[in-house]
Amino acid sequence: MKFLKDLIKKIKKNISKIISNDVGIDLGTANTLVYRRGKGIVLDEPSVVAVNQKTGRIVAIGEQAKKMIGRTPGHIVAVKPLVDGVISDFETTEEMISYLINKAQKESNKLIGPRVLVGVPSGITNVETRAVRDAAKSAGAREVHIIEEPVAAAIGHRLPVMDPVGSFIVDIGGGTTDIAVISLGGIVNAKNLRIAGDKFNQDIISYMRDEYKMLIGEKTAEKLKLSLDSIIPKKDKIKHMARGRDLITGLPKEIMVTEDDLRKALLPSIDIILDAVKEVLETTPPEIVSDVIHRGIFLAGGGALIRGFDEVLSAFVEVPVYIVDDPLTAVARGTGIVLEDLDKYREILIQNDDELPLKG
Repeated sequence: MKFLKDLIKKIKKNISKIISNDVGIDLGTANTLVYRRGKGIVLDEPSVVAVNQKTGRIVAIGEQAKKMIGRTPGHIVAVKPLVDGVISDFETTEEMISYLINKAQKESNKLIGPRVLVGVPSGITNVETRAVRDAAKSAGAREVHIIEEPVAAAIGHRLPVMDPVGSFIVDIGGGTTDIAVISLGGIVNAKNLRIAGDKFNQDIISYMRDEYKMLIGEKTAEKLKLSLDSIIPKKDKIKHMARGRDLITGLPKEIMVTEDDLRKALLPSIDIILDAVKEVLETTPPEIVSDVIHRGIFLAGGGALIRGFDEVLSAFVEVPVYIVDDPLTAVARGTGIVLEDLDKYREILIQNDDELPLKG
């Protein structure tokens, strides 16, 4: 009887693969990545939507919309529908997800809507979870599953999340930093911070305004952040060009910014992340801490690419720190691995209300 059930299950699974796609989405504040089963990562687009306020229509989505930031006429606004990793504008997010799903399936001739797995920040509320599900359903998904991003990143790096061994991962994205300890298919301890890539950009903008009385745009701040050679002070006095507007004269202005300036700008936020990692370590069961000491802490997300951060974190908590392979795509790759064997990883997903067992 069990053999027959397994056979029917396998046949259904194979039929599903033929008539429908599986799509994994890393729904990020800064960028959204889409993974298609059998193809890998097929899209990496900025989470930006340009809206015509006169007509209410979408003008552009993704890379095209990002190019419009700061360069649009009054009636066209480039917005980020995700704030701190969660949906702030439901209708715009729905349009964006629909656009990405359709673009990911452009060359596909599947008969029914895709099965979609969405990565979200840890600690997401039930209301926020429902908003993500509804947005994906409205965008044409046949089936929607949700996974927490640090778990997906750990799976993407092939960490043994289903085994009785502790895996410690720090995922520094655009809107949030997720710190999680995972063991036996679940999160043992976690902390979510609203401090990540976007906050780093704002830190640089604020520093330039306060120290140099100069207003720079978000793109310039992002460029300066990425140009930072290391957050560890060095003897070399490297300088970077910054262009913006003089707040006193109102005229265009350009100055040379030193590495020390950028470090000073980022240090307060970096310190908060370091303290949060230490706090999670201090409140984690000792047996798992021993695993972490032996196996190390893993960094994922765009923040992992800040040069020197891994060394600073390692020195601060006295634990080895490693950057995962291709940290920008770790979550998206994790969704792809889960979709390949959804039954194996089903317990690690955030459950639907209708999937919860009935009481009584």
